Amino acid sequence: MPLRLIFMGTPDFSVPTLLELVAHGHEIAAVYTRAPKPGGRRGLQLQPTPVEEAARKLGVPVLTPKTLKTPEALEEFRAFDADAAVVVAYGMILPQAILDAPKLGCYNLHASLLPRWRGAAPINRAIMAGDAESGVMVMKMDVGLDTGDVAMAERLTITDNMTALDLHDRLSRLGADLMVRAMAALARGGLQLKQQSEDGVTYAAKIDKAEARIDWTRPAREVLRHIHGLSPFPGAWAELENARVKILRCELAKGTGAPGEVLDDHLTIACGEGAIRLIELQREGKARMQAADFLRGVPLKTGAKFT
Repeated sequence: MPLRLIFMGTPDFSVPTLLELVAHGHEIAAVYTRAPKPGGRRGLQLQPTPVEEAARKLGVPVLTPKTLKTPEALEEFRAFDADAAVVVAYGMILPQAILDAPKLGCYNLHASLLPRWRGAAPINRAIMAGDAESGVMVMKMDVGLDTGDVAMAERLTITDNMTALDLHDRLSRLGADLMVRAMAALARGGLQLKQQSEDGVTYAAKIDKAEARIDWTRPAREVLRHIHGLSPFPGAWAELENARVKILRCELAKGTGAPGEVLDDHLTIACGEGAIRLIELQREGKARMQAADFLRGVPLKTGAKFT
């Protein structure tokens, strides 16, 4: 039995879930997303969110309220008479009155294995912390920060060659399938909820640009995970010949030397323990490029140093 749903989401990560819910016959009464922001070449043109663009193509009503805490916002939300709300990276806190409005509740897709990595940046933090796995979970929302009862989960191995973008894209697709299955179970009255454990709670704080500078004194695998956890945005960086260079992809390599030292002509860089080989870089003000292309423009001798 299809459900009448309100969908709430904003970035690219949210779009596959919206599309899959529609493809499986659920009625999307309305889409809530963040308001368009200035963008384009000159920063003057308002850019709708990826979710708004997808919703417009589907012919679904789109709302971009600045707050959900007013009586007017609550009345408008209730007027859609939804069975449930599906929330995927919406970016706005839902007050209790909104959470209580749909008949069957509000359900969030979160990109971590709760209670680990509650909060804003679970994908980045999981990679940066060296976690062996990540995943997606569907939970029934409450007023806490990702503290609601969990319904369903899917797990995914994190490999050393995964960047935050790689993991983001895989979890986005995995999460879309998971939410469709959760809504099917909800429709037939078979969605089971389990309270989150309070053991192992961690918080995925928003990424601060001050974290992005690479510390070459750390072991190679920690350096690699730091780089990949921040790729492509904001991008981990180091200085080379007084210019900032973002490093977007790398791999573990053999070699020893002073931290940050270039060990060969293949961009193998020494770390506090071991070394990494740079695969993809971006010079300040330039496009991202492969290591071979970088070296054609910036020939480096063995012994040069990233700082």
